[in-house]
Amino acid sequence: MSGVPLIELRGAAVRFGALAALTDVDFVLQPGECVALVGANGSGKTTLLRLLHGQLAHAGTRRTVCDDAGREPAQAMVFQRPFLLRLSAWHNLMVALWLARVPRAERAARALQALQRVGLAEQRNRPARVLSGGQQQRLALARAWAVRPRVLFLDEPTASLDPGAKREIEQLIAEFAQEGMALVMSTHNLGQAKRLATRVLYLESGRVIVDLPTASFFNQVLPEAAAQFVKGEAVWQT
Repeated sequence: MSGVPLIELRGAAVRFGALAALTDVDFVLQPGECVALVGANGSGKTTLLRLLHGQLAHAGTRRTVCDDAGREPAQAMVFQRPFLLRLSAWHNLMVALWLARVPRAERAARALQALQRVGLAEQRNRPARVLSGGQQQRLALARAWAVRPRVLFLDEPTASLDPGAKREIEQLIAEFAQEGMALVMSTHNLGQAKRLATRVLYLESGRVIVDLPTASFFNQVLPEAAAQFVKGEAVWQT
């Protein structure tokens, strides 16, 4: 894809004390891309998501395309275990819209639309924290989608969910991508990366080792470490 990048990293690095969590990362996110971050635990996937989202101090440069008022493109992030307030599903949406400074007159309609979008309209008055794991993840996606982000970050969005819930979440992610939202997601599920992503990054020890279109990642010769990772995941999935 080509065009004005939404987010660009050049020589980005993140340290937590003596630990180098990310080193010399170059990355460009174009509008409409769905990027999968893969790699072993501790490889830097979540740290890269948080850096892209603007949550971490870093060396190097991070640039975003701002509007005329100097505001960054609207972004949202859904974590592996979404934090939900001790409120109803409805009020979790309303608080998110309030924090996003959505005009009061628009909030109720947007909240209802978001709950309908993820199939939770009938659960609107239930406490968010008593919903099933799959329902909680759908609520987190609804909350993110309601603020109309141009970029959505997802950290292991289907981890610990049963197969039915995973299919529901993947369907929503695919629909968001089809609507033109840019997505960056970490995943250990290579089948999921193959189904959803337009591009795959393989990280190892805080470095981006491979950055390829999805078809190339799964069909061409990779560096040894990446090839072993893919081989190991393939064996595990079967």
